[in-house]
Amino acid sequence: MEKKEWYFEYELQYNRPGLLGDISTLLGMLSINIVMINGIENARRGMLILSQSDDNIERLKTILEKVETIKIRKLRKPTLRDRLAVRHGKYIHRDTEDRKTVRFVRDEFGLLVDFMAELFKSDGHKLIGVRGMPRVGKTESIVAGSVSANKKWLFVSSTLLKQTVRNKLIDGEYGEDYIYIIDGVVSQQRANEQHWQLIREIMQLPATKVVEHPDVFIQATEYTIDDFDYIIEIRRDDEEEISYEIMERQHNFDQGFSMFDF
Repeated sequence: MEKKEWYFEYELQYNRPGLLGDISTLLGMLSINIVMINGIENARRGMLILSQSDDNIERLKTILEKVETIKIRKLRKPTLRDRLAVRHGKYIHRDTEDRKTVRFVRDEFGLLVDFMAELFKSDGHKLIGVRGMPRVGKTESIVAGSVSANKKWLFVSSTLLKQTVRNKLIDGEYGEDYIYIIDGVVSQQRANEQHWQLIREIMQLPATKVVEHPDVFIQATEYTIDDFDYIIEIRRDDEEEISYEIMERQHNFDQGFSMFDF
């Protein structure tokens, strides 16, 4: 019988010496293998475990529910969030009102790149929006995630090195192996009808599209925020506000485009 993967997370009620060893021994007695283990935020530990028997997982849960030194928080088939939590020791934070919006700060760059890479690895159409103030690392993280996912990246519109506004693709630039990157502000301010026709064509491809500044992008297109599978927000710290009004005041939006020159 093939082994199944589970995510097991518990919270320490009393961190006595040898507790982890006792839990590991119990897992071994139930023929459950530990794939990965890490401390998670706020006195929690998370594990990816393998078991051939669902009954042994239930036995594990029954036994540990009687142990006073720990409290089981999760015992389930692992989600993407679970895998990344074990790998990095912290959880991805979701918006409390919009569950498809996930939030990162600049110090979580490794976690952010890993999250993007996992999204990029899946096949088929996916539309991802990235919000953030200038120079917070939006383009940098998208490119790094593409590299980690072993995908090619292509700028449909961008200001990474110079202003890029593509009006067509060559034959070799179509395919599921590409991550198509669109800067919503550049497209809105600099594009012509040929560029928008190209974007509509790209949207029909079974590939991942990443839109920086999605709130500006939807103002110039027939798409809405509901069309996005994920919205990723990047901040320098938890308190930073993402606001285009602030950008306009700080960088004189009407007189130039320099605020988007990375």
